[in-house]
Amino acid sequence: MTLDLKNRVAVLTGASRGIGYAVAKELAKTGIHQVLVARTVGGLEELDDEVRALGGSATLVPLDITDMQALDRLGASIHERWGRLDALIANAGVLGVLAPLSQVKAKDWEQTMTVNLTANWRLLRSLDPLLRKSDAGRAVFMTSGAARRAKAYWGPYSVSKAALEMMVRIYSQEVAMTPLRANLFNPGPVRTAMRAKAMPGEDPQSLPHPSELAPAIVDMLSPELDRNGEVYDWPSRSWMSPGPAA
Repeated sequence: MTLDLKNRVAVLTGASRGIGYAVAKELAKTGIHQVLVARTVGGLEELDDEVRALGGSATLVPLDITDMQALDRLGASIHERWGRLDALIANAGVLGVLAPLSQVKAKDWEQTMTVNLTANWRLLRSLDPLLRKSDAGRAVFMTSGAARRAKAYWGPYSVSKAALEMMVRIYSQEVAMTPLRANLFNPGPVRTAMRAKAMPGEDPQSLPHPSELAPAIVDMLSPELDRNGEVYDWPSRSWMSPGPAA
């Protein structure tokens, strides 16, 4: 059954391809107004056509997630137009380089941390006051099994995702006494460009399409969901705690 999220507003980052693109199409069926964020104007415009064809509505925001001032302006613009935010899906991320830690270049380390961690913190910082104004604010951040598995050559990506999980856990504790809930989603292996880069010899047809897991992400925006500071692991279709609460 499709959620009814009419008269609500959501921000979705990394919307122009992969998982973000599929989630935007799924959200279009709920009636929620989407603020779609991505770097590529062409991808956003193509997605906008599909969202509208499905009966949805969207505001397109072409920006680079590493532009911290732009993220601050995003919060201000949403406040001016709607006065609140009901959902955040922080989907944008990068794989970075796969290399021994001692050989990772500083600029590559910094880019991975900036996109996967710092930009999400700035996004949270910008949008937190708006999410708190919702009667049931929901924030979902994309994680990975790499956050909990020490695997050679995956240092920048794994460290960034492990830090992201800790950030979301801390934030979930800070909002525990409010209607706002913050959780993480682990998609597992999915047919995306990032997966192809990480596993170049893998048959993409052996992996699930992003559209298969998009409904599970959308379900995490339900006002009825009371999970907080947890990870929904899509491969196992189960919830898990990333660690004990303080």
